[in-house]
Amino acid sequence: MTEEDQTRTRIEAVWRIESTRLIATLSRMVRDIGLAEELAQDALVLALEKWPHTGVPDNPGAWLTTAAKNRAIDRFRRDERLADRTAQLARRLGTVTVDEFAEANEDIGDDLLRLIFTACHPVLATPAKVALTLRVVGGLTTGEIARAFMVPESTVAQRIVRAKRTLAKAEVPFEIPQAEEIPARLSSVLEVLYLIFNEGYSATAGDDLLRPELCHDAIRMARILVQVAPGYAEAHGLSALLELQGSRFSARVTSTGEPVLLADQDRTKWDRLLIRRGLTALAKAESLSDDPGVYTLQAAIAACHARAVTVADTDWRGIAAIYDRLVAVSPSPVVELNRAVAVSRAYGPQVGLDIVDALAQTELMSSYHLLPAVRGDLLARLDRAEEARDAFLLAAGLTDNQVEQRLLRARADAVSG
Repeated sequence: MTEEDQTRTRIEAVWRIESTRLIATLSRMVRDIGLAEELAQDALVLALEKWPHTGVPDNPGAWLTTAAKNRAIDRFRRDERLADRTAQLARRLGTVTVDEFAEANEDIGDDLLRLIFTACHPVLATPAKVALTLRVVGGLTTGEIARAFMVPESTVAQRIVRAKRTLAKAEVPFEIPQAEEIPARLSSVLEVLYLIFNEGYSATAGDDLLRPELCHDAIRMARILVQVAPGYAEAHGLSALLELQGSRFSARVTSTGEPVLLADQDRTKWDRLLIRRGLTALAKAESLSDDPGVYTLQAAIAACHARAVTVADTDWRGIAAIYDRLVAVSPSPVVELNRAVAVSRAYGPQVGLDIVDALAQTELMSSYHLLPAVRGDLLARLDRAEEARDAFLLAAGLTDNQVEQRLLRARADAVSG
């Protein structure tokens, strides 16, 4: 690798680390996420031009922020139509020294929190929140987001542009919500991070079961969230859940990408560091509230699996009891289906099958492939092979993920002999 290539690699690494902080700081100062992003990109271009000759500075974050600040002042001064705003912003920006910018970068928490809350504002539709959050908080390019969600790049670009316009039109302030609004607003932030992780953990379509990059981005953003909002139990609960689920990446698929069911996974491949981080985050969540929410409860279930050395060691009755609490807190057919699995392990397959058959009577689950998949598993355990085969084949026909289709058809073949 040439020296120029090494410098470029360092710049890319710096950008990955600093871009979110930079955009957060600039958004606070110019009150416009889109403009902040443009200014940050301008600073990156300047770094790409200068650093190969001057070397990467000791404090690259402060350098980028100062460059973006100077670019902002130039822009506003050139725009005669915004003369008043120019003077106001130029005065505001011009009075901030490099040292003060460096100091601001060390106390970036509030700016990051503002950025996360703004990107996940309720005025935006969920797909727009996801795209904007990945762009400005996660630091992904439009192309990377498009590939992750398997949609055209133009679609993602339009979502991001419209999201910024919607925020501007609604005059959404770049600020942390009032204390009484935070619980409701925080739930939107948590939902977005949860959706991003789940899309990476179990892809809804395509040739791959996992998209680890999405999961890692969601885990990273959840870590940022608990750093800037340490007093909220569910933020720690979500972080715990993602760390614990993420610990199983290496065991979830074979070397050829085929899925491995939880019961069949080699638990020595589970990432012990992520498990420790997850258990620590869960303990923090539980210390902050005696009334655990949906993410903390799900993390508690994941922790039961993480603590079990083998499948036989799993505390299924404990998991079934947590699912009872989860159903009470957040009733849904999907949670009820997962409870059926835990109950079947704790009390036998027929008990679980009774729950699944009751769920099958509702139209809500008619197109959800995991219901017949679970039903097939329970029927197989009851030695009802033909019914199990039909259930697995039905499940295969309901999913668009080709890896899952192959697994379900293989299970259908296995039970039919």
